[in-house]
Amino acid sequence: MAASPCTAIHVAVAVVIDGEGQVLITQRHKNSHQGGLWEFPGGKVEQGETLGQALLRELSEELDIRVDAHSPLLEITHDYGDKRVLLDVHRVTAFSGTPRPMESQPMLWVAIRSLKDYQFPDANAAIIDTLLADER
Repeated sequence: MAASPCTAIHVAVAVVIDGEGQVLITQRHKNSHQGGLWEFPGGKVEQGETLGQALLRELSEELDIRVDAHSPLLEITHDYGDKRVLLDVHRVTAFSGTPRPMESQPMLWVAIRSLKDYQFPDANAAIIDTLLADER
């Protein structure tokens, strides 16, 4: 069911950082909304699902990892013109398993200071700015 123009699509977003301080990013498939751009893993919160449940489900489906602990980082509302999103961003502070791209999407571990070298959807700018400020 498509969201009405007024309703934002609720998205659970994970900032997964490894023990060396690198953050995991994936590239959107070319034929998807904002295709070809890099993003932080996550996906839509389904009806009847909590944010935590969505985060766990999405990271299991996309990366084959189990989230053991996460904490809120920030919320972002962004209007792309063709759709509005509410990004509920959480920092994953512990996970089990080795991340691997389950949907054949390109995946990279990058230094936080290098995030500006990649093209992200506009809504992700606040996430990158927050991560860079936290690193200072």
